[in-house]
Amino acid sequence: MAKNPPFLGRKLNERRELGNLRSLPSGAGLVDFVSNDYLGLAQSTELKAIIQDGVTTQAGNGSTGSRLLSGNSPAAMELESKLATLFKAERSLLFNSGYQANLAVLSSLPQRGDTVFYDELSHASIKDGIRLSHANRFPFKHNDLQDLQRKLIKAEGQKWIVVESIYSMDGDEGLLAELAVIAKQHEAMLIVDEAHSTGVVGTGGNGLLCAKELEDEVVVRIYTFGKAMGVHGAAVCGSTELIDYLINFARPFIYSTAMPDHSLLAIGSAFDYLKNHMELQNRLQSRISLFNSLIQQEETKDKLRHVVSNSPIQVILLRGNDYAKNVASRLQHQGFDVRAILSPTVREGSERIRITLHTYNSDEEIENLVNRLTELL
Repeated sequence: MAKNPPFLGRKLNERRELGNLRSLPSGAGLVDFVSNDYLGLAQSTELKAIIQDGVTTQAGNGSTGSRLLSGNSPAAMELESKLATLFKAERSLLFNSGYQANLAVLSSLPQRGDTVFYDELSHASIKDGIRLSHANRFPFKHNDLQDLQRKLIKAEGQKWIVVESIYSMDGDEGLLAELAVIAKQHEAMLIVDEAHSTGVVGTGGNGLLCAKELEDEVVVRIYTFGKAMGVHGAAVCGSTELIDYLINFARPFIYSTAMPDHSLLAIGSAFDYLKNHMELQNRLQSRISLFNSLIQQEETKDKLRHVVSNSPIQVILLRGNDYAKNVASRLQHQGFDVRAILSPTVREGSERIRITLHTYNSDEEIENLVNRLTELL
């Protein structure tokens, strides 16, 4: 075997000494409070059967190339039309993942000399895409509109504002209506990542912007299907001009092999299934309400630093990586699959236990988790 460059071992040892070394986890046998399968669609046997039935009519195993070469298909174009209608957009464009979609949008739209402002708790894919754009880039404090406006005044070139509708780190909502007003005032282009609201809210699962009737206030919307929808892939929604631009200039789209028909079928089937089972959204909200009510009880609310959230993402703030890892480890040993989120992924002092709730978490499981948290903290 060829010899590795010396920095590999050195960097791994540095991370090991800091207590931040990552490894692939196994949550087998634990109660799931960690996955993004909010609606239980990833494990739905009904949805699986629907997808498998559709697979028998497919022509092949793979798409054979990028969409601009041999990888385009009637199935892809039909699904994009269907998604555009669902998300109330002129057009939609499919991507293999939410990460790829964010990379495509943010590496190709902002130009050198433009200025991009992004919420400090934005997804890593957002930050990576902006870096590739060569535009000026500045984070603003999470959901802090005053901080954003102070920075917008000093911006150069075209201004871009990038946020999420529901944040993966705190589980809270972006201030979408206010951001739309600010974007207009400063002639900025607003981009919203709907990864954690897709499926969870809105008619047919069309997300928070559509639920708030704000879809026309946003230039670019990104929807992800690997979370609540239980499958894989993503779509960018917007105007016909925007989609044509991405087809021509977004390198992650141009140079990626297209999704196979199986993936296209799975996405369409997942949305059809949700349309016929909208009670799943209500069931999820009941789990969220239960968790919040238990956290707000007298014996728990003073002990737990809870970030208020009406989404499936619930956060208990702790201090220090070692403490967060210790609490997560003890909960795992008691049968609960929760994970610690450590600095520098989050700001030092805001390390946390991140809990995600699902339709299939029972009342008893949620009550037991809160009880164990209260005992540990």
